[in-house]
Amino acid sequence: MEPVRTCVGCRSRASRSALLRVVASETSLVIDEQASMPGRGAWVHDDAQCLEKALQRRAFVRALRVSGPLDTQTIEKRLNGYGNKVNGSK
Repeated sequence: MEPVRTCVGCRSRASRSALLRVVASETSLVIDEQASMPGRGAWVHDDAQCLEKALQRRAFVRALRVSGPLDTQTIEKRLNGYGNKVNGSK
């Protein structure tokens, strides 16, 4: 049985493989593709709506237990399809 995690955006439960793990590096959010980076992680669906909900609710700040705002440009570019156009990554 695969582990189940909760999306910080829509608060629904899903299998670990259906979600992206996000960690805080310094003051920015970074997608953890391998789900192996050290530190606390937050899980979110690979969907712009879930990301928007999480940002509105300040869910990443709470889930990652950081103080102050986080730079979300890298994760926004990924979910808006920027990575697919540039280098073919998912």
